[in-house]
Amino acid sequence: MLSFLPEISNPHMWVTFFIICGAICLFANDRIPLELSSTGVVAVLLLYFEMFPIIGADGQNQLGASQLLQGFANPVVFAIMALLVIGQGLYNTGALEGPANVIAKLGRIGPWLAFAVAYIIAGFVSAFMNNTPVVVIFIPIITAVAANMGMNPSRSLMPLSFICILGGMTTLIGSSANLIAATIAEQSGIPKIGFFDFTIPGLFLAGIGALYVIFILPRLMGNKQSDDASTQQSDAGKHFIAQIPLSYGHPWLGYESAAGFFPDLKNITVRMVRRGSQTFVPPFDDVTLMDGDVVVLAATRKVLSDALQLSNNPSAQKIEEKTEDEQDENSASIDRRAPRRTSLSIAEAVVAPASRLIGANVDPEIIHAETGMDFVGIQRRSRMGRGAIEDIRLEPGDVILLLGERADIKSLRSNRNLLLLDWLTEELPQTHHSLNALVIFGITIWMAATGMLPIAIAAMMGAVAMIATGCLNVRQAARAIDGRVFLLVGTAFALATPLQITGGAQFVATSVVNTFSDFGPVALLSAFFLLTAILTNFLSNAATAALMAPIVVSAAREIGADPMPFIYGLIFALNCSFATPIAYQTNLIVMGPGNYTFSDFLRGGLPLIFLIWIAYSLFAPFYFNL
Repeated sequence: MLSFLPEISNPHMWVTFFIICGAICLFANDRIPLELSSTGVVAVLLLYFEMFPIIGADGQNQLGASQLLQGFANPVVFAIMALLVIGQGLYNTGALEGPANVIAKLGRIGPWLAFAVAYIIAGFVSAFMNNTPVVVIFIPIITAVAANMGMNPSRSLMPLSFICILGGMTTLIGSSANLIAATIAEQSGIPKIGFFDFTIPGLFLAGIGALYVIFILPRLMGNKQSDDASTQQSDAGKHFIAQIPLSYGHPWLGYESAAGFFPDLKNITVRMVRRGSQTFVPPFDDVTLMDGDVVVLAATRKVLSDALQLSNNPSAQKIEEKTEDEQDENSASIDRRAPRRTSLSIAEAVVAPASRLIGANVDPEIIHAETGMDFVGIQRRSRMGRGAIEDIRLEPGDVILLLGERADIKSLRSNRNLLLLDWLTEELPQTHHSLNALVIFGITIWMAATGMLPIAIAAMMGAVAMIATGCLNVRQAARAIDGRVFLLVGTAFALATPLQITGGAQFVATSVVNTFSDFGPVALLSAFFLLTAILTNFLSNAATAALMAPIVVSAAREIGADPMPFIYGLIFALNCSFATPIAYQTNLIVMGPGNYTFSDFLRGGLPLIFLIWIAYSLFAPFYFNL
C-alpha cells in the first residue's frame, strides 16, 4: 500500500511530519491567504488518511474524517469565537471608554502618569478578553499623550502591544493559545487546568516583562525620533500612497522627467503615471505631465498636504492655515475653535480589526460614505505593488489619510471601522449600552473563573446576552467572529491529532529527552520554552500550541516529571509573540501608526523573549520543586 514510500518503520509518522512542515511554511508565507493554506492542509490530511488508513483494534480508521475534523467542533473553538463577540460588544458600546476618559484627563496632569495608568489598565483587561480591541481602544489615547509630550508614538505603541500580550499570559482565557494548549494537554491525560492555576507565575513573568517594556523598550525605539519634535509623528519616513489627477491649470502640468524621475516634484516619489489607456512606470523616459494625467505617488503627509494646497481642486484650497506652532500637521491636537464650513483639516485613521472595509478596494466614494471625508492616501508597512489606488485592497492596520471638516474628524472618533489617530484629549462619548456590556462581561468572567460553568458555555451565554441586550446586533456579532481564527484553530487540532496517534509527539519528545536528559528536567523545560517561543513568532500561537502541547506532555512523562510546569511553560512561551509583527495581531495593528519595521520588532522583542525565558528557567525550579 505504501510501496512508494521509503522503507521506514512508521511511514504515517513521517508523512505527518512532512505535512506539518509544509503547514508551517504555508502559515509563515503571508502571500498565501490563511483561509487557503489552512483548508488545504486539512484537505491533504483527510485525503492521505482516507487512502492510507490507520486501522485500530476495533477495525475502524483511527484518523478518519470524524477524528480529523472534530477540532472544528471542539468546545474551545466556540469559546474563542464567543469571547471575540464579547470583546466586540465591549468595544462597540464604549464600555472601556470610562477608564480611557480618566487616562485622557491624567494626560493633562502628567503624561508619564497617563502612560503608566494606560499600560496597567490595558494589561489587566487583556487578562480577561481578547487583546485586539484593547489595543484598538488605547492607540488613540497613547498617540495623543505622546504628541502632547512631543514624543514619537513609536516609543509608546509597541510597549502597548507588548503589555497586552503580557497580560494575556496570566489567565486561562487571556489568549486563545492558552485555551488550546490547556485543552490538548487535557486530552493527553493531564488534570484539567483552572482559570487562575498559572496566574502567580504568569504575574511574575508579566511583571518582569512590564519593567522592560516601560523603562527599556522606549529607549530602544529612541533612534526613530527626529530632532524636531514637531515633525516626528508623520514625517519620520512615513509615506502614503496617493493619486492626484491633473486638470487644466494645475501647477504640475508641463513637468518633464529627467534621468528616470521628475526633479521638479521635490520629496515625491512618482510610482506611476496614467494617461488614458497608457501607463508609465519608473524609470520615466521623456514623459511630460499633461492635462488629464493621473499621478500615483508616494510622499509624507506634509508633502501631500502641500500638494493639495497647490491643486486647483476647490475643496483642496480650503485646507485651514494654522498658526506657526500648529503649522506642522504632525500635531495630534485638533483646533477646538468652532468649525467653519470652509476650513478643512487632514487626519489619519487606521483600519480596525473586524472592520467591514477589510477586503474592499480603496474606493473614495465608499470611504466618503463611511466617514463624510475625502480619501487622500493610504500607508501600509508591507510592500504594495505598483498600480492604481483603486486596485489596493484594505487590510487591518492600513493607515488612511483623510481630508474633511473638523466636525467630520471629531465624529470619526466614534467610528468602529476606522480608528482615528489624530485624537483629542477631551471627554469621550459614553453610550447607553456600556453598563450592560460591563455587567455581561463581569458575569461571564465570574462564572468561568469560579467553575460554575465551563468556559465555553459561559462565553456562549455572554455572547448571546450581548446581542439580546442590544450591545451588538447580529451583523456586528457575525463580523466579530473571525473566520480565519476559526479555520486556524480547527486546523491546529487537525494537525495535533495525527501527531499523537501516529506516535510523532512521542518520537520528538524522546529525541529531545535523549538530548537533554543528562542535564536534568530544568534544562529540558528551558529547551522546550525557548523552542516554543521561537516558533510562535513565525507560526501562529494557536498552531504552535497544538503542535507542542502533546510533545511537552510526552517529554515530561518520559523523564517521570510532573507535566504541569511544562504545560505552564508552554503557555508562557506561546505568549512570547514579540519578535515579529506577524507573531500577533496587535503587533500588526500598531505597526502602521508607530511607523515600525520588521527590524524594530526584532530589536525590541528579542531581548524580552530571552528575559522571560531566563526568568522562567530560574523561577520554575523553585516554584514547582523540580
